[in-house]
Amino acid sequence: MFQILVVEDDASLRRLMSAALKQNGYQPFTANDGVEALDMLEKTNIDLIISDIMMPNMDGYELTRQLRNADFQIPIIMVTAKESFEDKKEGFGAGADDYMVKPIDINEMILRVGALLKRSKLASEHTMTVGSCVLDYDAQTVSIDGGAGETIPQMEFKLLFKLLSYPNKIFTRRQLLDELWGMDKDVDERTVDVHIKRLRERYGSTDDFSIVTVRGLGYKAVKK
Repeated sequence: MFQILVVEDDASLRRLMSAALKQNGYQPFTANDGVEALDMLEKTNIDLIISDIMMPNMDGYELTRQLRNADFQIPIIMVTAKESFEDKKEGFGAGADDYMVKPIDINEMILRVGALLKRSKLASEHTMTVGSCVLDYDAQTVSIDGGAGETIPQMEFKLLFKLLSYPNKIFTRRQLLDELWGMDKDVDERTVDVHIKRLRERYGSTDDFSIVTVRGLGYKAVKK
């Protein structure tokens, strides 16, 4: 499932856009401004951003510039009431991939999201390659050395995909719990340890990566 970040300070519009995305098979995340969006991007694998321009703390122009300057190639759709040619020129100059003027047609927004995902090849190539290991996000399979993809339990796959998406980045157990298990009250930090143990049992012999315990902090993936 593709994960879409909606950056919008209008709460009602944010809810409407999120509901439409969810109804069309996407998993929406939300942020109130550019600062919250950057924080969300540090914690979550986002496939596409839909961002307003005029927001408090950090506007959509600055958010886009910072992402492009940091070499984030994630697709970005700007949604705004600013409709002049100069406004659009600034938006595309900052690095936006598409531009919609409010009031927007929600159905058109969904079409644009799908087109951008396709154009960025995410829709057909939602995979990650680490050495000889290939992770297919949609099928939730892992293949080693060109072998057939092995389907593993959903949460194990998401945990592995998360760690390998940010090599050498340390994640606390609480961060992993909040993002991957969300509001599930039946899990605690021990749950992360159990899933890490299972992943190590599955892939401990691979020459492509290892999952390292950082004492007192959490876990990180290291590519070999």
